[in-house]
Amino acid sequence: MAADQVLHGLDRLELGAAPPERAAVRFARKAWAAGWPKLLAVVLVFAVWEVIYLSGWKPLVIKGPATVLPVLWQLAQTAQLWAAIGVTMKQAVIGYLVAVLFGAAIGLLVARIPPLRAAVGSIITGLQTMPSIVWYPFAIILFTQGTTAIIFVMIMGGAPAIANGMITGIDYTPPLLLRAGRTMGLRGVTLYQYLIVPASLPAFVAGLKQGWAFAWRSLVAGELIVAIVGRPSLGVLLNTYESLSDFAQVISITIVFLILGIVVDMIFGKADMAIRRRRGLLDPSATT
Repeated sequence: MAADQVLHGLDRLELGAAPPERAAVRFARKAWAAGWPKLLAVVLVFAVWEVIYLSGWKPLVIKGPATVLPVLWQLAQTAQLWAAIGVTMKQAVIGYLVAVLFGAAIGLLVARIPPLRAAVGSIITGLQTMPSIVWYPFAIILFTQGTTAIIFVMIMGGAPAIANGMITGIDYTPPLLLRAGRTMGLRGVTLYQYLIVPASLPAFVAGLKQGWAFAWRSLVAGELIVAIVGRPSLGVLLNTYESLSDFAQVISITIVFLILGIVVDMIFGKADMAIRRRRGLLDPSATT
């Protein structure tokens, strides 16, 4: 019986079942491999910041990390900051989801209808290259200074990038795969549902990520321009501290924007890794 248990244990080792200790070590190694580049980047940024501060350039304005970080810590303990983050993120989520709906629908239509693509394909790219700030006078005239104006500009900033991501994904669907799908009886909606959309998913996720970047920048610009009474967003706080020439508070709010952007980028990165892993596009040696 003991011999059977020994053989069973050897079989488990051959099958790659690692002991808990080895699994913990492997997890720590992966965490360190993923975290040290970000940590190094943060250290370099703070080092450059400290060098600029020590150089004495604009000493009455620029504050060093030793001054700003305590201010950021104090700000993080106030309800005002968290309320502002809530307002900003709520607008971000609403505007981005609407941009995804418009962008995905436009991308699907343009990619599969040649006359429509010939008519508006280049216009979508042109809209993507336009600075978001250009849309705000138009949005304020249409919707006055309110949340709707900000969401409108987020849609105009994010939807073209999302549509282009969908178009690119559909364009790179192999014709052989399309013929195979039609041979199996896929037509119309079912062809899109079971073949075209899944095949275009990697490029579409890249478009979603780029669309978020455009929509996020549009939102930040809007919060600096559009005044909404009674809704102290992060942009309103940034604008207030800028008018007071409070460098430490301005940098603190900027760091908050940066942190939120990094968190969202990590979410998109996880989604991209999951898709590539499921499709066998990752090097196994790089993930072990």
